[in-house]
Amino acid sequence: MTDSGGAPTAAGAAVGRRIGIGLMYGLWRPRVLGAWRVPSAGPVILAVNHSHGIDGPMLMGTAPRPVHFLIKKEAFVGPLDPFLRGIGQLKVDRDTVDRKAITDALGVLEQGGALGIFPEGTRGEGDFASLRAGLAYFAVRSGAPVVPVAVLGSKERHSRLTPAVPPLRSRVDVVFGDAFQAGDSSGRRTRKALDEATVRIQERLTAHLAEARRLTGR
Repeated sequence: MTDSGGAPTAAGAAVGRRIGIGLMYGLWRPRVLGAWRVPSAGPVILAVNHSHGIDGPMLMGTAPRPVHFLIKKEAFVGPLDPFLRGIGQLKVDRDTVDRKAITDALGVLEQGGALGIFPEGTRGEGDFASLRAGLAYFAVRSGAPVVPVAVLGSKERHSRLTPAVPPLRSRVDVVFGDAFQAGDSSGRRTRKALDEATVRIQERLTAHLAEARRLTGR
């Protein structure tokens, strides 16, 4: 759901979470580790690795709180457009400085919500090897803690019926890490401060991914 100004609402994200729970647990067997590390209230940014199209819906269905995801504008086509808006998701143009997406994302955090971000910017190896600056900006600007999330097993095998997704009823691991502050507590928002925050974020996300792989054996 969106409010009269088109901004995402907590109620919409809550509906999205219920849909995510039904779909993800109905089609696959998620194993969730460390969900207690996500703050139960207040603004938080969930930084997720991205190697498969189901990573976002998987997090929406396994996170302990409703999540507003920044999703590429190309996904908002046909009936998916009103649906994604209705469940509180945020459309972002990755090829430009999308001021509406920035305003909407900061609004989610200002209202104490959970913002989901793929810090790599696009689907790839899911190893956090290259991060865009967006995550650092939102973290430093809002002061919200960042929780690293590793989704593992979504691309190991493909369903014979639908190659675009993992085999039905296969296990997908979702591992939440410890929350951390990306900024240096100085309040600076300069390019140098954002670059330093990006380095800190990448170190924490990479370390979490390695630990998640150790824990799950993947």
